[in-house]
Amino acid sequence: MIKTAESVSLGHPDKIADYITSYILDRFIEHDASTRYAVEVMIKDNTVVLGGEVCSQFTDVPFAEYVKEALREIGYNEEYAQIWQDKAVDVRKIKVINLIGKQSSEIAAGVDNNGWGDQGVYIGYACQGEGYINRELYLARKLNRALYAKALDSRNLGLDIKTQVTVGNGGEVLTAIAAVPMLEYEDLHADICRALETEPRQIIINGAGNYTTHSSIADCGITGRKLAVDFYSAASAVGGGSPWSKDATKADLTLNLYARKLAVENLADNDEVWIYLSSCIGKAELPSATLKFQKGNTFGERNLKTDARPSVLIKKLGLYKPVFADLCRNGLL
Repeated sequence: MIKTAESVSLGHPDKIADYITSYILDRFIEHDASTRYAVEVMIKDNTVVLGGEVCSQFTDVPFAEYVKEALREIGYNEEYAQIWQDKAVDVRKIKVINLIGKQSSEIAAGVDNNGWGDQGVYIGYACQGEGYINRELYLARKLNRALYAKALDSRNLGLDIKTQVTVGNGGEVLTAIAAVPMLEYEDLHADICRALETEPRQIIINGAGNYTTHSSIADCGITGRKLAVDFYSAASAVGGGSPWSKDATKADLTLNLYARKLAVENLADNDEVWIYLSSCIGKAELPSATLKFQKGNTFGERNLKTDARPSVLIKKLGLYKPVFADLCRNGLL
């Protein structure tokens, strides 16, 4: 079976939005580790809209400066703005619209009781192979990270990068596609082959031709729109909501991260493992926890017994610290 997966860089507009909210959450946790946070971000042109709910002892928050600091960390700094002018987001011109309110007192009561702040189903996946993920996704990510690193050191390449890799039945790379902003055309064939450690049968660079206008100038960015990229591509269903934009009590990051951890721990000599967890808002215990596996032509499943209370998992996974921007940058896997 021929399989394809894509990846996007931190400079992609949707990931810009994910990173901005993750960066702001880290700043809240630095001031108040018990912060409750659920903030979505939309970025279009040089305007950033923040919408959601926050409860924290940290109240004097310089949101506009945090947004700019997040952009600079991605690489969209003043020097970048000077090079690309009106073709990319300009940190010097950023305007922030703040639509943040407070967390519902009813939800807060459940979380105060060591219950989860949301309900849903969360899925973890692991398979044999590099990174314990499907080969096409592993390669698409590896290629993307290599091109993003190159762009960070370039005055010609932009940061809004998409990669896509198609592999054949034997795992050979059939097609590698890269979309990279360029002020002047630059041949990236050698870089692509080096990153993939093989020469694909076909390489496509900027399939539509010229690619100069990018980031939020070319495309509106919104949190949570790159779930297939953040998770497992087509190898597994995606559970819960976006892992970004929420503190650890909300479950979307914590239980997705825990499900992935359980999948890797239970992979052993299986070919593939899927973990299915569910949560109930306001309750600590999980309604269900199931492991499914495949080994050759054999499939099986069993229920799991695990202590997945919010207080236990948040401590076990280190999610009481300002680690959310790093997780957003590097991914769950």
